[in-house]
Amino acid sequence: MDFDAELVRALQEDGRASIQSLAQRLGQPRAAVSGRLRAMLARGEVRVVAAVDPSFLGQHVLAHVSIRSEGPVDAVVQQLRAMRESVLVSAVGGAHDIVTELRVASTDALEERLERIRALPGVASISTLVYTTVVKGFFVSDYRGELSIDAIDEALIELLQRDGRTSYRALGESVRLSPSAVTTRVQRLVDGGVIKISAVEARGLAHRQLSMGVGLSMRGDDAAMVDALRTWRGVDFAARTIGRFDLIATLVEPSAGALYASLERIRSHPGVAHAESWLHLAVLKEDYARTLRPAG
Repeated sequence: MDFDAELVRALQEDGRASIQSLAQRLGQPRAAVSGRLRAMLARGEVRVVAAVDPSFLGQHVLAHVSIRSEGPVDAVVQQLRAMRESVLVSAVGGAHDIVTELRVASTDALEERLERIRALPGVASISTLVYTTVVKGFFVSDYRGELSIDAIDEALIELLQRDGRTSYRALGESVRLSPSAVTTRVQRLVDGGVIKISAVEARGLAHRQLSMGVGLSMRGDDAAMVDALRTWRGVDFAARTIGRFDLIATLVEPSAGALYASLERIRSHPGVAHAESWLHLAVLKEDYARTLRPAG
């Protein structure tokens, strides 16, 4: 068992899982789990944070933009990182040089942002995919418009966006409520799909985990492939898309060999006509913290 990988996976599913429950899941002593988690957090190998559901924020259009650059990518990357609509910016190896994920309110807003990206010095061309359904994503929950929040909820969310494992006692001291009252509020936000608390792992050639993006062209009915992507280990993100691909996924594995095996498994699926891949060389921005502006 890869101790670190299993620990991160458990935290991606439940960022506030107790040390006791993590130890039971991994079959390891509490002290070992606690020590390993503290070390990973201290080294910046993983962060546990809360992310507000895009729909709650009124961000109804999510898009993946692939960019070809003219010359070095750093200047373009810095411009993309500064855009508040971007939650992910990564330098990649493949047909394109950079990929970014944008979250905006409408197609008009997306068109305006894409025009600005095309106009950036150093951008040669872009290719855009619009997500129609997020099949799997640790930072997309299921807000259905059934929950409203107050100023205390907003304060709690902002604290959890900085550190998703802040103790209920510390949260309570910040908002002047008892730990039990804060527990109830946080659980309500999670159950209502307003926030998701999960782990963000450092990825790229300089880190323990490697990450690869995959775009899939399907032969017809893609339901079986969607089910597979939703359940397969090593798939961190998957979405149905409109654009040059029918589906897009992100694979995360500890080695190039493991990435190759995962990609071959996808290529072997009978519904896949073609798979195009790109390696994330350096994930330069992955930030889901947002000022709270509820839809409506």
